[in-house]
Amino acid sequence: MSKIHAAITAVNGYVPDYVLTNEELETIVETSDEWITSRTGIKERRILKGEGLGTSDLAVPAVNGLLKKRGIDAKEIDLIIFCTTTPDFTFPATANVLADKVGATNAWGYDLQAACSGFLFGLTTGAQFIESGKHKKVLVVGGDKMSSIINYEDRTTCIIFGDGCGCALLEPNEEGLGLQDSILRTDGSGGKFLGMKAGGSVKPASYETIDAKEHFAHQEGQTVFKFAVTNMADVAAEIMERNSLSADDVAWLVPHQANKRIIDATASRMGVDSDKVMINIERYGNTTNGTIPLCLWEWESQLKKGDNIILAAFGGGFTWGSVYLKWAYNS
Repeated sequence: MSKIHAAITAVNGYVPDYVLTNEELETIVETSDEWITSRTGIKERRILKGEGLGTSDLAVPAVNGLLKKRGIDAKEIDLIIFCTTTPDFTFPATANVLADKVGATNAWGYDLQAACSGFLFGLTTGAQFIESGKHKKVLVVGGDKMSSIINYEDRTTCIIFGDGCGCALLEPNEEGLGLQDSILRTDGSGGKFLGMKAGGSVKPASYETIDAKEHFAHQEGQTVFKFAVTNMADVAAEIMERNSLSADDVAWLVPHQANKRIIDATASRMGVDSDKVMINIERYGNTTNGTIPLCLWEWESQLKKGDNIILAAFGGGFTWGSVYLKWAYNS
């Protein structure tokens, strides 16, 4: 019997309508379009507007579109892994909220928190349920309403992040296609450089934490940049070497969309030409868990069965990793 691989069989995405441009940010904080573009590559980002809307509301249209595209009913989903830094609530899990909203009444699910690397961690985790034979259809969702935890008086963070969601369906494959390998890493000492200072059990919400604006994302940009450039590039090169892949063998690099300079450094370290790198950071900014699935969604029509694809990410905490997969279908 052939080995079972976990293959992506459908992808979809959703970004909200409201466009927050660099020019609009110029009216909010001391910055400029030139300054933002030259340092990050970002021109605009999407923001979810509306009272009472959360990350699950970004996921619903993405998931419904995926189900329609794949031609399956939500009741066929066995498991939902929702990779997010901005859950609707501390509990219940956003995966469970989403399951209720889309009618996935036969699925169990949970949230996975690994900052910007979350979607890679989720894919790798979901693959285990497919490869073991435990499940046939695992939905991995990566989405964040980052605008809910961004201080728009802090130009180190407000210029970077946007809202968006992407999702991928994992199913069994016996042709040797799907996830081939992964390298995942964490370094908890990096938490003080990129994270949220309050809101958890160590420092619950209080008048003091709110006044100190400690419920917003905090980032020490230069330190994070140095770690990200090195680690994201190294792990992407490592997975190529481990699987005897040359730059010519790689059809696409799908990098986390944190910063154009980090993306360029990763491609350079791998020896991959820029025309094989998926980049949409200029339109969406950093959607955290959403960046990689949104890229796969936007480039889906260009992906061919058997393509070697490298996914790479770096996130707060610190977390980072790379996934090597063979694309399983022609669009």
